[in-house]
Amino acid sequence: MMNWLWGILIISGMAGYAVKGDPAGAVDAMMNGATEAVTLCLSLGGTFMLWMGLMNVARQAGLIDKLGKAVTPILRRLMPSSPSAIAPVTLNLSANFFGLGGAATPFGLEAMKEMEKNNPHPGIATDDMCMFIALNSSAIELLPTGVLAMRAAAGSQDVYSIVLPTFIASVISAVCAVFMCRLLARIKP
Repeated sequence: MMNWLWGILIISGMAGYAVKGDPAGAVDAMMNGATEAVTLCLSLGGTFMLWMGLMNVARQAGLIDKLGKAVTPILRRLMPSSPSAIAPVTLNLSANFFGLGGAATPFGLEAMKEMEKNNPHPGIATDDMCMFIALNSSAIELLPTGVLAMRAAAGSQDVYSIVLPTFIASVISAVCAVFMCRLLARIKP
């Protein structure tokens, strides 16, 4: 589907330049866009490597494991029918907490596989699965590394000014997600 979308955008852009009478402008725009994309990727790459390195240090220091142990009692209450999935759920949420969305994905997939094993109706999401998806989607994030990297690449004067507002908004989002998931589970179990 995305291939079709990109194809349509490219063709319509070239057609617009052709109608305008400036076919060389289309080539110039594509080259400038490609140059800016590479520049952005390189500047983001350095920032991501720094944060991934810091997060790896936090993992090796045991901070992520300690965080996981701290949230395990809460997760057992939120997902009582899936005790075998608590470990991968904890790792998924911990990785998201530290802004490691890419590292969180394998843990999320493992958590869903574990929850599916206990599912009385395979192929239909259980309340625990819905709760996990709600928590994962509204993940509490201490360090929004992607946004920080983009702000640094854009030359922001105060890159870290969004950390506290992002944390507060993500906590509110997670609380609302849990509340709505519990409410909807009661309405239609």
